Amino acid sequence: MAVKNDSSVIEFIFMGLTDQPELQLPLFFLLLVNYVVTVVGNLSLINLIRLNSHLHTPMYFFLFNLTFIDLCYSFVFIPKMLMSFISERNIISFAGCMTQLFFFCFFANSECYVLTAMAYDRYVAICKPLLYTVTMSPKVCSLLMSGSYMMGFAGAMVHTDCMIRLNFCGSNIINHYVCDIFPLLQLSCSSTYVNELVVSIAGIVVTVSGLIIFLSYALILFNILHMSSSKGWSKVFSTCGSHIITVGLFFGFGMLTHVKPSSAGFVEQGKFFSVVYTNVVPMLNPFIYSLRNKDVRLALKKTVKRMTHLAQAEVLP
Repeated sequence: MAVKNDSSVIEFIFMGLTDQPELQLPLFFLLLVNYVVTVVGNLSLINLIRLNSHLHTPMYFFLFNLTFIDLCYSFVFIPKMLMSFISERNIISFAGCMTQLFFFCFFANSECYVLTAMAYDRYVAICKPLLYTVTMSPKVCSLLMSGSYMMGFAGAMVHTDCMIRLNFCGSNIINHYVCDIFPLLQLSCSSTYVNELVVSIAGIVVTVSGLIIFLSYALILFNILHMSSSKGWSKVFSTCGSHIITVGLFFGFGMLTHVKPSSAGFVEQGKFFSVVYTNVVPMLNPFIYSLRNKDVRLALKKTVKRMTHLAQAEVLP
């Protein structure tokens, strides 16, 4: 992706989360802890799924990719955020900003489609259990996953290409901590009609994904209402509960973050929602799936026991 800059702006300055000096150090340590927990949590879940053969199922194949996306997602902007608290000038080059925008859009879009594929997987598992093995074959799962990444890549390319074509000839101060779409559009001195049209189309695609997820769970709910066994109800909620929580956090805070700001006050609120959306949600996902999922807890116990035995074997002569 070549970044051709026809505008007079060669770098941008982030205003960051806050301009209050007394909050810089506490926020730095808070975000550093968040980053470490995010990386360790997601890497642990990835390795847990990889090392335990009973987790090599479609459900955990999608969870593996969701966790991988969250891990990569955190690398896009958290290191830059941490640097901003200890550097005198919080700047980023034009090329760096466009690169950050691309990966931000790519991973956010890909996660949306992976969550949609996971909802479809749960629908088939609960409503069509006899056809599950055939419907969710390894080939189908690979196609769904490849499609998620390809659509995420296409969306990111379109957003970034449209942004590169804009002229930035005035202020270069971004009222944010990341190169996101709306903060950048506010700085452009050329027409942003095409960009806003692309954002609207992307919004429709995300809305369709949300409707597919909603329809999947509506059909699941309709199906479990006809279950007479309380054990069946319990199994359904144990397998779907984690995904419902993740979807609620991702779409809820994502919507609050990317609603076009109409006032200065809302911009500050948007920053807060964005922190939850980009920092907290990727950190929480491994815990949501670990604490609420019996299979993951069992795999964790087996892995810990295996590592303990290996450690003891190395110590013994």
